[in-house]
Amino acid sequence: MIRFVLVVALLFSPLLPAKEPSSAQRPPGAVISSGNHLATDAGHEILAKGGNAFDAAVAVSAALSVVEPTSSGIGGGGFFLLRDARTGKDVFVDARETAPASASPAVYLNASGELDRDKAENGPTSAGIPGLPAALVHVAAKYGRLPLSVSLAPAIRLARDGFEIYPRMAIYYEERREVMERFAGTRKVYLADGDPPEVGEILLQPELAHTLEWLAKHGFDGFYRGEIANAMVKDVNKYGGAWTHADLSSYTVKEREPIRIKYRDWDIVTAPPPSSGGVVLAEILQVLEGWDLTKLEEPQRVHLIVEAMRRAYRDRGLYLGDPDFVKMPIERLTSDYYASGLRASILPDKATPSSMLPMGNPPNEGVNTTHFSIIDAEGNLAGVTQTVNLAYGSGMVVDGGGFLLNDEMDDFALQAGTPNAYGVIGFDANAVAPGRRMLSSMSPSFMVGNDKIAVLGAKGGSRIITMTLLGMLGIEQGMSPEQIAAMPRFHHQYLPDRISFEPGALSPATITALEAMGHKMAPSAEPWTFYLHAAEWDRSTNILRGGADPRNPPGSATVVLKKVEAKK
Repeated sequence: MIRFVLVVALLFSPLLPAKEPSSAQRPPGAVISSGNHLATDAGHEILAKGGNAFDAAVAVSAALSVVEPTSSGIGGGGFFLLRDARTGKDVFVDARETAPASASPAVYLNASGELDRDKAENGPTSAGIPGLPAALVHVAAKYGRLPLSVSLAPAIRLARDGFEIYPRMAIYYEERREVMERFAGTRKVYLADGDPPEVGEILLQPELAHTLEWLAKHGFDGFYRGEIANAMVKDVNKYGGAWTHADLSSYTVKEREPIRIKYRDWDIVTAPPPSSGGVVLAEILQVLEGWDLTKLEEPQRVHLIVEAMRRAYRDRGLYLGDPDFVKMPIERLTSDYYASGLRASILPDKATPSSMLPMGNPPNEGVNTTHFSIIDAEGNLAGVTQTVNLAYGSGMVVDGGGFLLNDEMDDFALQAGTPNAYGVIGFDANAVAPGRRMLSSMSPSFMVGNDKIAVLGAKGGSRIITMTLLGMLGIEQGMSPEQIAAMPRFHHQYLPDRISFEPGALSPATITALEAMGHKMAPSAEPWTFYLHAAEWDRSTNILRGGADPRNPPGSATVVLKKVEAKK
C-alpha cells in the first residue's frame, strides 16, 4: 500500500514511523556520502563542532555549491529530506526555484513563434528565482543547533582560499565556454588569469565568499534583499532578463509531507511534487509488488521493471507539476486498483510500444545535479539533492555576487509539445507561469526495514528516479551501499522508446532475449556520468556503511566514517 498526504506548507506534521531506533540504540558514529571529499569533510567538521545531521547538511550543501559549480550552487535550488531520530518525524523541504513574475511562454518564442532554445537554456531568461539560500537559512534555524555562520564557515573558506580545478570542471567549461564568456561576472571568475580553467589550477571566488558571509550574517535578507539582491536584479536585467526585487523577497521555502511507500518489508519515505520522483517510484514499486523479482531470470525481471518504468514515466508527463498550482490525481495514481490495471496491461513476453499508450512525454531535466546522504551519531537522517540544471547552469555569474544562476526554466513545458534541451516534451501540468515551481526528478529517499535504515539519492536528470529505484531494489535484496552505488544500470522513460544501459548492466543473453520481446536496446559505450550516493545503518550489527559512486573522477567522491559522540 502507498499513502500520500498532500502539501502542508511550513508545518511539521506528526508521523508514526515504523521500527524507529530506541533511545538506547544509536549509530556508532556518522557517515556522509557526497560527490566531493571537500564537501564530505565540511560536514564532518560541523559534526565535530557539536552539530547534528541537519547542520552538516547545510555545510555539505554550501560546500558543494562552491566546489561543484557544474552541478549545483546557491544560484539554484534543491530538496532536503530530513528525519529527526528523537521524534521520528520526517519533513521534505522544497527549495525548488520559482518562475519570476515576468515569465510567460511568449518570452521564449522567436519572431516566427518557435521556441528560442538560447533563451530557454542560457543567460538570465533561463534562470528561475534561486531557492537554495533560503533552504540553508531555514534548515539551520529550524532543525540545526549551530549558528548559520558556523555551518557556512567551511564553504566560505573554500571560496576564499580556493581549491584545485578537477577534470570535470575543465571539460564542462569548454562545452559551455561560448555561453559563459558572454557575461562579465563569469569572465571575472573563470578567466581571472586570462585563460580558461585548467586542471590543477586554484579557483578563487572572493565574491562568492562575500555572498556566503552576507548570508551567514543576515540570513534570508542577506540574499533576497539588500546588496546581493540588488546585484542580481541589476545584472539579470542588464542582459535581457526581467527580475524585480519582489520576485526575490517573496520567495518562500515550502515544507511538504513526503510520500510514504510500503514495499514488502520496507517503509520508504520519498519526495512529493514538485518532484515527480516519489510518485513515479510509488507507481513502479506498486506494480512490481505483484511479482517476486528474486525468483525470475534476468530477462524476465528486466522486462517487467522496464514495463513498469514505461507506464509510470508516461503518467509523469501528463499529470505532475507544482502542487501549489496543479490539481494532481495522486490518490488514483498510487492506488492498488490503478497498479493492478497497469500490471494487467504488461505482457509477460512482449514489450508494449510506447506509441500504444496515450500521449504523456516526460520532461528530462539536466543531468548536472548532485546528491548527498547523511546519518549522524544520533540517528538523524538527511538526504539532499540540489541542482543548477545544465552544466554551469545558465552560464551567467552574477557580477558582484560571484555565483552562477541556474537555467531551470527549461524544465517547464515552455511550449506545449516542443522538446526541451534533452529532446522531450511537456504539457499543461508543467506549463510556465509566474511563481510556479518547475517539475523535477530529484528523489532523495529513506528506506526503513526490520534491521536497516538507508538514505539514498542520485544525480542524472530523469534517470535519477530509475537509479534510485534500482538502488532500492538492490538494498531490498541485501546489497550494500557500496554495491548499489557501483552497479551498472539500465533506464527507460517512456520516450524515447528504448532501454538505455551501461556496459555490464545486462548480459549478452539478456540483451538478445529483450530484443526478441520487441525492446529497442541502446547500449552506452562508456559508464554513465550519473552518480548515486547512499548511507546505511545496520541496526542488527550497529555498523554504518557509505557508498560513493566510483564513476566520479578519482578523488571527487569519498565516504568518511568518524566516531562522533551524540550530544546529550
